[in-house]
Amino acid sequence: MKIRKGDEVEVLSGKEIGRRGAVMRVLPRDNKVIVDRINVMKKHQKPTRATMQGGIIDKEMPLSASNVGIVCGKCDRPTRIGYRFDGGKKIRICRKCEGDL
Repeated sequence: MKIRKGDEVEVLSGKEIGRRGAVMRVLPRDNKVIVDRINVMKKHQKPTRATMQGGIIDKEMPLSASNVGIVCGKCDRPTRIGYRFDGGKKIRICRKCEGDL
């Protein structure tokens, strides 16, 4: 999976199209990502010993990794990711402007 925690991404399809956020968590087994303040759902939480306060909470739900594109810092638009070897290190690059991510 080419997307990592902390990357700035833009939603390419779905009801949240065009919105940007940082990746909070990556789920490689399911090919999904959780993005900060994107795809927020309401959840009815029952009071337990861990969470004394019950009620309705907001929870970020996972998005498919194919529905988000990483945003290049140089050209400031969503792009695909490529790789380049530089001195024995594998570096992620932007496919549009060839800049480092």
